[in-house]
Amino acid sequence: MITIDEIRRPIAADLEAFDSFIADNFNAEGDLMQEMLTYALSSRGKGVRPMLSLLAASMSKQKEELHSEECGKERNCSKRTYLAAMLVEMIHTASLIHDDVLDEADERRGKPSVNAKWQSNMAIILGDYILARTMSLGMASAQYDLISYIGTAMATLCEGEVLQSQHAQCFDTTRNDYFEIIYQKTASLLGVSAALGALSVGASREEVDRMRKFGEAIGIAFQIQDDILDYNRENNTGKPANNDLREHKITLPLIEVMERSSEERRKEIIDLLRRCHEDEAAVDELQRIVTEEGGVAHAAETMQAYIARAMHLLSKYPDTPYRASLMKLCAYIAERDR
Repeated sequence: MITIDEIRRPIAADLEAFDSFIADNFNAEGDLMQEMLTYALSSRGKGVRPMLSLLAASMSKQKEELHSEECGKERNCSKRTYLAAMLVEMIHTASLIHDDVLDEADERRGKPSVNAKWQSNMAIILGDYILARTMSLGMASAQYDLISYIGTAMATLCEGEVLQSQHAQCFDTTRNDYFEIIYQKTASLLGVSAALGALSVGASREEVDRMRKFGEAIGIAFQIQDDILDYNRENNTGKPANNDLREHKITLPLIEVMERSSEERRKEIIDLLRRCHEDEAAVDELQRIVTEEGGVAHAAETMQAYIARAMHLLSKYPDTPYRASLMKLCAYIAERDR
């Protein structure tokens, strides 16, 4: 199985420089705020978004053939690209902190969430601080084209969260609703991540748009795979299995089953879902239904179609180690178990 380290290899030096860039620019004066900030930034996970920005920038910049042993050891990106990567990574970090408050989640990637460790009111303040600091750094850099491009991303994330909550309360999420939610909550920011990387090195408008579409395609695939993993009790995501059912979230595996069911059967499924918040037997039954009736398998087919779309978009670029890493990222998303 492909590992994140393999994908990172061509931009290893740039990722190290990027981490230093984050550490240098995110410091708070108060001891408590600094403690919370350090904790949140130490739990940033795989760093898919900055990795995507740096790889997109390097691929767009590198036109001639380059052998894998020639890259990764030295920095290839400028501070402008690090700024682009920072914008998406910090917006994502803040959104996760706010998500955990809304979901009353006690864990994030196997560790206590910020709200569990310092209570929800402090977590909200920390998320707001990270957003404010991010936009302040962006404006101070005077890279207004990058700021302008990412301007709608924050609003889109908020709209997605509200839309998901609205449908979870009404138990009426359709396939169209589902794809709109995952576009707004996940795919849009991954699309911006890839597009900003290309934009940061002066790529053409066509290339920037192509990278945006690539990021959106892998973003949709990423979220579908996340939703599939929620039905796997042996997953390594750091979150409890079947958590979406407990939160009344109707995701693609369940939608696939419901679309193939009679009206009466759909009502029975919704009745089970309503009980999932407090009834583990209902969770177990729905998990069984979705798995045995092909919901997970059909969702996996849809996910693979988006991976294929992303790989087709990459075929427009020369064969460099950066493109190879983005191809590996596609395979990693399809195969991952965490």
